[in-house]
Parts: sequence; C-alpha cells; structure tokens
Amino acid sequence: MSSGVSVDEFQALEQKVLRAVEIVKREREARSAAEAEIASLRQQLAAQAQAAQTAQSQIASAQSQADAVQGQIQASQSQVQAAQREKAAAESQVAALIQERGAVRQRVERMLHQMDELL
Repeated sequence: MSSGVSVDEFQALEQKVLRAVEIVKREREARSAAEAEIASLRQQLAAQAQAAQTAQSQIASAQSQADAVQGQIQASQSQVQAAQREKAAAESQVAALIQERGAVRQRVERMLHQMDELL
C-alpha cells in the first residue's frame, strides 16, 4: 500500500472496527431489552397499584357493611333487653295476680264456710 499502512495493520484495524461494531450492536440489544423490561415492570406496577386501590375500596366497603351490621346487632340487643324487661314485668304481674287470686279464693272459701255454719 502506498499510504504507509501495511496489510496486517489494516486487517488488525478492520478487526478492531468489527469488534467495536459488535459491541455497539450487543449494547443496543441489551438496552432495548432493558427498556422493554422496564416498560413491562411499569405496567405490572400500575396494575398492582390499581389492584391495591381496588382492594382498599373493597376493604372500606366491607368495613362500612360491618359497621352497619354492628349497628343492627346493637339495635337487636336493645330490643331483646327491652323484651326481657317487659317479660319480667309481665311475670311479676302474673305472680301478683296468682297471689291475689289465691287470697280471693281463701276469702271466698271462708265466706262459704261461714255461710254453711249459719245454715
């Protein structure tokens, strides 16, 4: 060659350029793969964030329902307690009436007995 570069030097330079091209090509492929993975991970993260938000909404709804049920339970318990008080009062009245009936019966029997003695 007339430019002062030997064939061996040119071939060595050509090999270095080819290796550099391969390195750049692999780096671009790796970058492309990394960018695709990042995009995929971002999509997964967005989906998980949406799922978490949905789960939080469901939890809030369930808590609201639980609070409503708790209120119903308390109302029912109050009604049961009121019914128990009414039952106790009714039982007390029945017991008083039974006692009064017994006293009336005794008085009637005494009166009948006195009437029998008079006759």
